[in-house]
Amino acid sequence: MSLDIYVPRDERFGHLKMSDFLAYALKSLVQFIRPELQAVFDKTPNEFDSFQDVLNLYEGGFPLPEGLLKDIGDNIPLPMIKEIFRTDGERFLRFPVPQVIKEDRTAWRTDEEFAREMLAGVNPVTIRRLQEFPPASKLDPKVYGDHSSTITEQHIKNNLDGLTVHQALRGNRLFILDHHDAFMPYLRRINSTGNQIYGSRTLLFLKSDGTLKPLVIELSLPHPDGDQFGCTSKVYTPAEHGVESSIWQLAKAYVAVNDSGFHQLISHWLNTHAVIEPFVIATNRQLSVLHPVHKLLHPHFRDTMNINAQARQILINAGGILETTVFPAKYAMELSAVVYKSWVFPDQALPADLIKRGVAVKDANSPHGVRLLIEDYPYAVDGLNIWSAIKTWVTDYCSFYYKTDDMVQKDTELQSWWKELVEQGHGDKKNEPWWPKMQTRDELIETCTIVIWTASALHAAVNFGQYPFAGYLPNRPTVSRRFMPEIGTPEYEELKTNPDLAFLKTVTAQLQTVLGVSLIEILSRHASDEVYLGQRDTPGWTSDTKVLEAFERFGKKLAEIEAEIIRMNNDGKLKNRVGPVKVPYTLLYPTGEVGLSGKGIPNSVSI
Repeated sequence: MSLDIYVPRDERFGHLKMSDFLAYALKSLVQFIRPELQAVFDKTPNEFDSFQDVLNLYEGGFPLPEGLLKDIGDNIPLPMIKEIFRTDGERFLRFPVPQVIKEDRTAWRTDEEFAREMLAGVNPVTIRRLQEFPPASKLDPKVYGDHSSTITEQHIKNNLDGLTVHQALRGNRLFILDHHDAFMPYLRRINSTGNQIYGSRTLLFLKSDGTLKPLVIELSLPHPDGDQFGCTSKVYTPAEHGVESSIWQLAKAYVAVNDSGFHQLISHWLNTHAVIEPFVIATNRQLSVLHPVHKLLHPHFRDTMNINAQARQILINAGGILETTVFPAKYAMELSAVVYKSWVFPDQALPADLIKRGVAVKDANSPHGVRLLIEDYPYAVDGLNIWSAIKTWVTDYCSFYYKTDDMVQKDTELQSWWKELVEQGHGDKKNEPWWPKMQTRDELIETCTIVIWTASALHAAVNFGQYPFAGYLPNRPTVSRRFMPEIGTPEYEELKTNPDLAFLKTVTAQLQTVLGVSLIEILSRHASDEVYLGQRDTPGWTSDTKVLEAFERFGKKLAEIEAEIIRMNNDGKLKNRVGPVKVPYTLLYPTGEVGLSGKGIPNSVSI
């Protein structure tokens, strides 16, 4: 395998970037380390026997087999091995302690933290408001049969703080994390690969203190007699004692597995890396480097072509690391491609996304034109502040160069750019009625704001929290290897007598854990020469004074947002900002620090 892949010269890593090291690290991981580890784990198929075994990855060190480092060392220099594997170069593998277990080793298992991460974790972009009860499926009944939910009022009515289901629904207090429709069409195939995955629906209740409380989890499988017969489902409710408590912990783990896969393939790869690439290509092909829109967008494309090319070569390729460590396995990219069919460009604007998911409503009296129905929703609160700052900057910039709509219409380069972007870049979508027509200045402003938001803040929100939250894999397992134990089976007895071991035997195995943690540690690091939102790496990028003044105002606004984030994270009344695990929400803090800081918004999708 060679990383000498074709990328246009001006899109290559031309600067002293940790990415040069990262590319080498990823290549090493795939080419030399993975086969050696595979061989070792095949000979001694070790399980984690306890949570302490997992903690040893971060605390005392995890013993590597004799000779392994020597074999790998024939191909990779020792300093590189030490970096990738956090090993002392002898026999121990040790990773940095992920933030989610830094202050408290067990708080990740609480229902409150499980729910909070849907608002302030690494995938805070999927939760929706429940608008009908029971939840409905959009799968075609002619093909897939009946996928109606089996959740009833009986399951949840005693947990609604005295409200009826109807009152809770009408009062905007019920929410859902829905991983049913996206996965069900694939489950028969996915579960033939050795994975044991369910479709899942998780219902949550918004409490008066602003936190979410899980009410019920429904786990579904395709009907054994065929897709046309729909699905079979079981419903689980919270429990704190006995075997029921262990079953509830497993139910949450199956949901976390689904959320991990959806996060990697859809929220992260599809909705940031993949959809932004056509903009990079069209901008370079159709806009002169002197064109104002090229100057505006160019910093937000830095390194994206390069990192995507490498991802296709070593991460998301057939048999690559993603297929090894995330449950959809060989169906991962197909699943991602099918979800792209429902991608809508205008809905990538943060306010539109929040409204579409029902977690916000239009409100002219609110600062950003929308009012959040979950007031303490850290991703949305910080995101709306960042979105508005970007939009103000883009409005000031475009208004300087385009005084009228007529100037937008008569800019032939701009029109060629938009035509190529719609008809070729996102060619599968070229006939969709929702594309902006690029006839007005407002359309140009909204388009550029969406592009900058997606490349910078959205990517930061779904990428740099990977190690802080998922570096401890029991919190965000990527695979489940067996189904929920049935009464009367040896697995059920094990769940009663040794629930921790039963949990660990269900989720990601040792080899996949070591590979997965190694990978996301690389992907969650900020480079030493990162250029953050509100910064430029070329001081003389424009000589227009009015534009430079607007850019300076943008930087000052971002600094104010940083101060506000710190203030909110210290406000004890905002329980979702820090949570039981005591990890403050900083993923949308504009400036960052080198390494695994869990904060900072780079200008572009550069890792």
